[in-house]
Amino acid sequence: MPKPLKILVVDDEETLCELLRFNLETEGYEVDVAYSAEEALMLDISAYSLILLDIMMGDISGVQLASIVRNNVKTAQIPIIFCTARDSEADMIGGLDLGADDYITKPYSVRNVIARVRSVLRRCDRQHVADKSECVAFRTLSVFPSRKMCTVDGKEVKMPRKEFEILCLLLSNPGTVFSREELIRRIWPEEVVVLDRVVDVNITRLRSKLGEYGKNIVTRSGYGYVFIE
Repeated sequence: MPKPLKILVVDDEETLCELLRFNLETEGYEVDVAYSAEEALMLDISAYSLILLDIMMGDISGVQLASIVRNNVKTAQIPIIFCTARDSEADMIGGLDLGADDYITKPYSVRNVIARVRSVLRRCDRQHVADKSECVAFRTLSVFPSRKMCTVDGKEVKMPRKEFEILCLLLSNPGTVFSREELIRRIWPEEVVVLDRVVDVNITRLRSKLGEYGKNIVTRSGYGYVFIE
């Protein structure tokens, strides 16, 4: 029998925490509660499958806690649902921009919370399966072609389309040398004229964004570029 998924509820309203704990446990989840962000940070957050998080708390706000979670490679992928009395559009957009997977405004019904929890967990499980089948990776450098996303050590690395396509091509074909002409033909097929220098500039920018993995993109003088494992 599979182990129940663990959920962490973080809210400074103790009665609300206990209400959520009771109802989520009734649904088959294993639930821990923390009455402050500080208390939550004393736990092993990486052990949880989802975090229900209040925004307005004490010295460390829910927004700050979410930022800490997102910036830690061990917890960056844990889905977060904000539960808050702040219901303005700006607050909602700000929470989602921070990386929240959903946003529930107070007062809310327990049934609504449970439905949102199920929905987020299903979505994240589907994405996890898709990521495993559609991920091109070398150590902690990962490229997700369908999502147009690159991560290093679990953190997203932002890059424009052409840089991403170059990386995807090189990483998908380790050890294969691509000439500038071939890269231009594959990456810039719609362009009439693209200078070799454009390829060089994109490679230089790409290396700088990949940190330690930049050195894996190697120049073969007179031939082109290759990703070396």
